[in-house]
Amino acid sequence: MTALVLKTVEGAIATLTLNRPEKLNALSYETVDALLRFLDEIESDGDIRGVILTGTGRAFSAGGDIPEFSASVAESAEAALRDFVARGQRLTARVEAFRKPIVVAVNGLAYGGGCEVTEAAPLAVASDRATFAKPEIRLGMPPTFGGTQRLPRLAGRKRAMELLLTGETFSPQRALELGLVNAVVPHDALLPRARELLERILVHSPLAVAAILTAVTRGINVPIAEGLLVEAEQFARMAPTADLREGLDAWIGRRAPAYPGLWSATAER
Repeated sequence: MTALVLKTVEGAIATLTLNRPEKLNALSYETVDALLRFLDEIESDGDIRGVILTGTGRAFSAGGDIPEFSASVAESAEAALRDFVARGQRLTARVEAFRKPIVVAVNGLAYGGGCEVTEAAPLAVASDRATFAKPEIRLGMPPTFGGTQRLPRLAGRKRAMELLLTGETFSPQRALELGLVNAVVPHDALLPRARELLERILVHSPLAVAAILTAVTRGINVPIAEGLLVEAEQFARMAPTADLREGLDAWIGRRAPAYPGLWSATAER
């Protein structure tokens, strides 16, 4: 049986590739479960420090697997909530809160759930062949993987409402303007650009990277006073680490840092 998600590792970067090109990489229940398993593996692998998430063929992902979802709806509302909605929200929440940087490389269609995964990721690069859409309204339903919540926070309420209420497709350039992606690049440059972006991040302390990812994710949707507490909490975790000591010593000594990625300042380097 062909794997629904492919995993490759090159150096400190893992690439996860959705692999249902004949279905435009629709997010079947099994596909979502495979992605979640891979993310669990990567999180516990100290040699992997960043992730690229992309797709095969002409789509990143066309969204949820509609026939599978339709069968769950026919069974009961409870089944659809359990099997489709909760599973999809678990995936986007996992991507959003992951403590290693994830770059979505949008290689083609990013509709529905595929767009929502892109919204949830901390970073994204789009091919100039990519297209985006929030087409759930055309099925007579709202988005269910977080699209009604994350898109307005990224793009602003009125601009998000237009996309959510019309279901119309939009270009990668529009996605860039709305803050869904960090860059639009020629198709052949997509994966190299995603890797280059990660490599610029991975020169820094992995602990500091994790602290920033956590502080932004936890703080972005709370009042500023609470967000500042989150920021202070993440600094307090970093204060005793070998990485902070190395960063300060390297700066004072005018040399390049060599971060050990250790939580104890007294641990052997």
